[in-house]
Amino acid sequence: MLNNDIAQNITNKILSELEKGVAPWVKPWNAGDGLPFNPVTKNIYNGVNFFYLSLLQSTGEHGSSNEWLTYKQAQNIGGQVRKGAKGVQVIFYKPLEVKDKESGEAKKIPMLKSYTVFNRDMVDGLPEQVKKEVSEFEVMESCEQFIKNTRAKILHGGARACYIPSLDQINLPEKTSFNTSADYYATAYHELIHYTGSEKRLARLKNDGFGSESYAFEELIAELGASMLCAYNGIDAQLQHASYIDSWIKALRGDKKFIISASAKAQKAVNYLLNVTESEAGDDE
Repeated sequence: MLNNDIAQNITNKILSELEKGVAPWVKPWNAGDGLPFNPVTKNIYNGVNFFYLSLLQSTGEHGSSNEWLTYKQAQNIGGQVRKGAKGVQVIFYKPLEVKDKESGEAKKIPMLKSYTVFNRDMVDGLPEQVKKEVSEFEVMESCEQFIKNTRAKILHGGARACYIPSLDQINLPEKTSFNTSADYYATAYHELIHYTGSEKRLARLKNDGFGSESYAFEELIAELGASMLCAYNGIDAQLQHASYIDSWIKALRGDKKFIISASAKAQKAVNYLLNVTESEAGDDE
């Protein structure tokens, strides 16, 4: 079972940034920071761990490397956590199948556990870290290909970016209307996350109007999902967060698992798009 203090700690950290008027998932993830990953398993941390560790990387209070590993993992590859170094608790999620006592039917419930990881900067003796060089031109090209491979219907023109469920299409302003190409791609990613919520895909969208709690929650999912896609593609861009910060602060104060739930849904949306684009890329070969 998840220690509720962990959920509260993560919420408090993100809430403190929002109260400063900063969406913490926007600032940390530029091309230079790197995705938070485990150097032993080679897995990128996902869900709320992705946002939490990236935020901590940006503050540097536990180290600024993008590598995070457990005490035992560090020892197994010749490293030693420094005396007095503070670890960070992260969340492990796994769907657990159980039988309903009354009906006997099997159902899945979320199993949440926690474990402690240390930033590479707090560990001595590790193998040298390999830095990945990012080419801005190649990154933009990969963004174009990624969007194309989603097979989403995207129309350009006008002054508004939005996903229209009834038409199952995304509308974006002309590319030249954006301050930077990175801002264009970030906006496209935001709308693509909304696109995954269609009944045809993940069936997440509700019909509640602007200003409702569910509307703000969906915007948070799109923000988090877009920031993940920006990080995966190594681009630094401003997202569309400003008008929803007050709603998110209110929700976070009332529900310490709000950010965890939104992160999980954002990760599911990102995984859906990654699976579609990888499949489409394979068909082209």
